Amino acid sequence: MKRITTLLLFVFPFFFGYSQIVINELDCDSQGVDDMEFIELKTDTPHMALDGYVVVFFNGSNSGGDSSYFTVSLDGYTSDINGILLIGSTTVSPVPQLIISANTIQNGADAVAVYAGSYHDFPEGTLATTDNLIDALVYDTSDADDTGLMNLLGVNEQVNENENGKKDTESIQRNSDGTYTVKAPTPRRTNDGSGVNVNGITFSVAQEHYDEGESFMIDFMVEEAVSDDTTIDFSLINGGFDTADFTGATSVIIPAGTTTSSVTITLVDDSDDEGDEELLIKFDNLPEDLVPLRDQVIIRVVDNDFTTAGFGTPLAPTHGLVSSTATAGYYQGIDGLAGDQLKQAIQDIIADPEIVREQTYADIIDILKEADENPANSNQVWLVYTEQGRAKLDFQSTSDGTGKWNREHTYPRSRGGFYSIEEDEIADGKDIYVTTNADSLRHGNSDAHALRAVDFTANSTRNNSNYGEYTGPQGTAGSFYGDVARSVFYMAVRYNGLQVVNGFPADGVEGQLGDLATLLEWHRNDPPDDFEMNRNNVVENWQFNRNPFIDNPDLVEYIWGDKVGQEYTLATQDVGLAAKTELYPNPSLGQIKITGFTGTGDLKLVDLNGRILQHKKITAGQPIELNVSTGIYIVQLQAEDGKVTKKLIVR
Repeated sequence: MKRITTLLLFVFPFFFGYSQIVINELDCDSQGVDDMEFIELKTDTPHMALDGYVVVFFNGSNSGGDSSYFTVSLDGYTSDINGILLIGSTTVSPVPQLIISANTIQNGADAVAVYAGSYHDFPEGTLATTDNLIDALVYDTSDADDTGLMNLLGVNEQVNENENGKKDTESIQRNSDGTYTVKAPTPRRTNDGSGVNVNGITFSVAQEHYDEGESFMIDFMVEEAVSDDTTIDFSLINGGFDTADFTGATSVIIPAGTTTSSVTITLVDDSDDEGDEELLIKFDNLPEDLVPLRDQVIIRVVDNDFTTAGFGTPLAPTHGLVSSTATAGYYQGIDGLAGDQLKQAIQDIIADPEIVREQTYADIIDILKEADENPANSNQVWLVYTEQGRAKLDFQSTSDGTGKWNREHTYPRSRGGFYSIEEDEIADGKDIYVTTNADSLRHGNSDAHALRAVDFTANSTRNNSNYGEYTGPQGTAGSFYGDVARSVFYMAVRYNGLQVVNGFPADGVEGQLGDLATLLEWHRNDPPDDFEMNRNNVVENWQFNRNPFIDNPDLVEYIWGDKVGQEYTLATQDVGLAAKTELYPNPSLGQIKITGFTGTGDLKLVDLNGRILQHKKITAGQPIELNVSTGIYIVQLQAEDGKVTKKLIVR
């Protein structure tokens, strides 16, 4: 047991004059994946409004510099009947009143403090201070004392959650005299067992997934029989899942003298392709003597109205159904060049700082949901390496990635020298971007041409291995071989400082990835298919550049293969028709005209997933009704004098 001085009495008597808030309990290290950490505050009066206070977490590591890494505003919250406010994730039981993400609280040596002030007073990286400090706790899990952090917060002792050798199963708890004891956690209850006895309530559902049209039962249970008929209100609303998506009551009555009650919910089977959704079972306005032991539980609603694309998966590839959306003349500058001049000309196109855009690493999640959409099920992404579909909703958001998917760098970060910055954590959409160039190596971290949706375990297994050392999970067909080869080749041209080399360069040889011979073989034996062409089109819509080795796979031979040093001749394209053809208005409000071709033409209107939405014969200048929603589409025209592909925006 160690003692910590509460600065409130000595430094800030003004705040003590009307209320007192103390750090009542801290659990910084929990069992398993360490997702049940919490901090508990206690006020000297019950039902105290906590507006104007913040909780700030400080990082005591060398890299953290005794500065803030996370801040929680208490505005809008009040302590409960026992003066307690619990802060933690939904995995904590009882469930906290203030929810934060799991695995947020660090193990130490670190600190947590309560201040009078605003969230904006403590941007990330704010040095610990005694200004407006109410209470502070410096703690660790058998780490050396951080005297610098203690001095900054005016604290005399650092409390060890592992002083009994049970850090995973014990917490730091404040005694009435201001000292701390380390013992079994007591979240949402007073540390000494005093106060009003509260009754825990929970619920259960038989499954975590249900299909549209199915019914399921929610069973509610309290720890002790209620003395009066007790109404329990709850909600299922979550994002796009609303009252139109289910039928059934959202309240139950637990009869006096009993402990259970149930309700049946039926999921509406509509004909809309909304994608898989998640309902959220959440208590609403529980009676004061009840505390939720479980709350905010997500149940997957599987949409049976998914769509399929007009092309195959990498395991059942199709070719020629998806056309490139590259504008006419996109590759004109590489015609007739060879060697280093050819490579430089390619880079000038795909790294043009006047055109090419860079998105954040968080944006990549949305890009992959679109670019790697499973052609056989629009509610899924297609996973590289394991060659299977997985629900888009199953993106890994915690340290436990079992059954989840995340982002795979085909050119590993540690070998390329890429890294994330704070701004990379924000998904701000395709219209917010930064400029980039061939020397912007850091931007390789979020270049979607070299990132793929991947199973969590497969990602960990591949790690940063060279290709050839890593050939994929046993039993897979290798349908990803050419795809990853072309993405690596793209990176080696797009960014200065990256190379594809023969052999297997060791860990730590930054800027080199092998094995070139393996990647050439993979490229030759697994040519680009419609899935790869479609993702090239989708990524171009975000980044405004393309992977040239998908559009022109023979280019690989001129840069690394058996035609190095020879002049490259650009394949004959229908440049004449492209130059003559005009599509207008563009953007369109739902009707277009196309001119500049001879006779009649065969028109296909295709979405960015390769699905043909309209297919008809047209005449030059004839009005064409589109009958599609707002979005970006591809117009493919085949006429007597050639073919042309153009982008169309519908508003």
